[in-house]
Amino acid sequence: MLLVNNLSVGYKGLLAIQDASFKVNKGEIVSLIGSNGAGKTTMLKAILGLLKPMKGEIRLNGEVISGQPAYDVVKKKISLVPEGRRLFSRLSVQDNLLLGAYTVQNKDVIAESLEMVLRLFPWVKERAGQRAGTLSGGEQQQVAIARGLMSRPDLLMLDEPSLGVMPKVVSEIFTTVERIAAEGVTVLLVEQNVFEALQVCHRAYVLQTGRIVMEGTGPELSQSDLVRKAYLGM
Repeated sequence: MLLVNNLSVGYKGLLAIQDASFKVNKGEIVSLIGSNGAGKTTMLKAILGLLKPMKGEIRLNGEVISGQPAYDVVKKKISLVPEGRRLFSRLSVQDNLLLGAYTVQNKDVIAESLEMVLRLFPWVKERAGQRAGTLSGGEQQQVAIARGLMSRPDLLMLDEPSLGVMPKVVSEIFTTVERIAAEGVTVLLVEQNVFEALQVCHRAYVLQTGRIVMEGTGPELSQSDLVRKAYLGM
């Protein structure tokens, strides 16, 4: 579904991503893991069209999307749940969800999307009229994910979904990621919580200082000396 080939991305001439290549197959959960500053968020911004690559290409379902503006890329059934949730805090939960369907014109499809996210997050129905800013961090993260699903994406990109969430809620977030994949949505997960990310993914790539240095299945990387020492504290 997604193919990134020899991608280089920079800010003001400084490279943040260098010759990175990876792929995400339809139906997979793929994790991009690495420490803070490794280039994970930059990668997602480049895929979505928020940053223009200096080199290389990005293909979505065979179509080259690198260099296209974000407002065109999101129409190709790709959605990003940004780091920090970025909810509209003064708007209601329901209004935040409906804004996620901004690119969808068909009211029946919007209604179906709302039904799907309420199935994934049944508690949201009771809080639909509540201001999003009054929710807990974990609840806000779940609403942000639900909003990302409202456009019915084929590919959902999650940027640090466990960041700022209480430890007891983190496992719920990752269980939700698995349930989303079970609904037929392909997931690209960027995460510093390496242990949890490797538990849920089909495959993962390790990003260090803008370069992909290792790839493998979750169990394979969990047993890697590099990953165990650098990210798992073993």
